[in-house]
Amino acid sequence: MFLAFAVIILPSCAPSKAHLQVGFYKHTCPSAESIVRKEVMKALKHNPGMAAGLVRLHFHDAFVRGADGSVLIDSTSNNKEEKDAPPNYQSLQGFEIIDAAKARLEAKYKGKVSCADTLAFAARDVSKLSMKINYAVPSGRRDGRVSLASEAVSNLPSPFYNLIQLTQSFKCKGFSQEEMIILSGAHTIGLAHCSSFIERLYNFNSTINQDPSLDPTYA
Repeated sequence: MFLAFAVIILPSCAPSKAHLQVGFYKHTCPSAESIVRKEVMKALKHNPGMAAGLVRLHFHDAFVRGADGSVLIDSTSNNKEEKDAPPNYQSLQGFEIIDAAKARLEAKYKGKVSCADTLAFAARDVSKLSMKINYAVPSGRRDGRVSLASEAVSNLPSPFYNLIQLTQSFKCKGFSQEEMIILSGAHTIGLAHCSSFIERLYNFNSTINQDPSLDPTYA
């Protein structure tokens, strides 16, 4: 499921104006992908849990304006950016890893490798390092210049959505219900907080402890 998540989201959510291709930096920046991979390896060695954080960061970027790196933009006094929206603030992780990788890329290939591609490479690398799953990443994305907290709020699916709401949210992005379920397979790494589901297991309402829509064995 995780493999399908990675393969589907990268090409489908990329900005349409960019001409993506595997090996986009092969001749201009031959070590670009290895530079990103080394920074990811360093980060995972220090904190293996960051694998899930980088996948989630990529997803939250791609689901708003496409995989354009706009979630990485810092807010200003005149505009509140995506990273400071309620679905992202104090919950997204991995910004410092992308910053470190981009700094090394800029030192060697100034102005050549986009932040959007850096994030896409990092998400691919954590799947390989944590799940032993590798896949080619089409690259050549252009960085977005627009980032609005309001768009993150209106686009990102709520963790409290039911199946119908989730299906509709992904349908608006061109995904089928089957693809939505496959994309959700990214949650097979990382961890979940009890607050996300405990109410469905205990004290569902005043008369029923467990949510009857849950299969009892699964619950």
